Amino acid sequence: MDFSQAKKLLEQGIPFVQRSGIEILELRRGFVRLRLPYAPNVNHIGTVYAGALFTGAELPGGALFLSSFDVSRYFPIVRSMNIEFLKPAKADVFVEVSLDEARITAIQAEADAAGKADFELEARLLDAEGTLLARSLGKYQLRRTGA
Repeated sequence: MDFSQAKKLLEQGIPFVQRSGIEILELRRGFVRLRLPYAPNVNHIGTVYAGALFTGAELPGGALFLSSFDVSRYFPIVRSMNIEFLKPAKADVFVEVSLDEARITAIQAEADAAGKADFELEARLLDAEGTLLARSLGKYQLRRTGA
């Protein structure tokens, strides 16, 4: 799937994500960077709502799937997601998540052989100055279609 198709699907395909204004800034095989804007996600105390931060940490799993795996052969499942909130987010939040080529190849080979493959993604949620606001660990599963 090319960048523009994946970007549109990610930003507009899920109503909550669309309402939150998440923007995919960069998407390529094994890498995603997104921006979660402050304004539509502010809570009652003037910081970014925890649920929006959670979405910003979880969405990159789907983005990496679209940019790194054959969508006609596999589909992703979120098995669990843990997030640790470290500092209040008082501005836009940036999230980067990556998988190296060797890990992508190993996940795909395991899914081909066993019908599924578990993997983890760590996300760091940062402000524009690079301050770590939150970190997450998502446990995902790639499943082979028809398995």
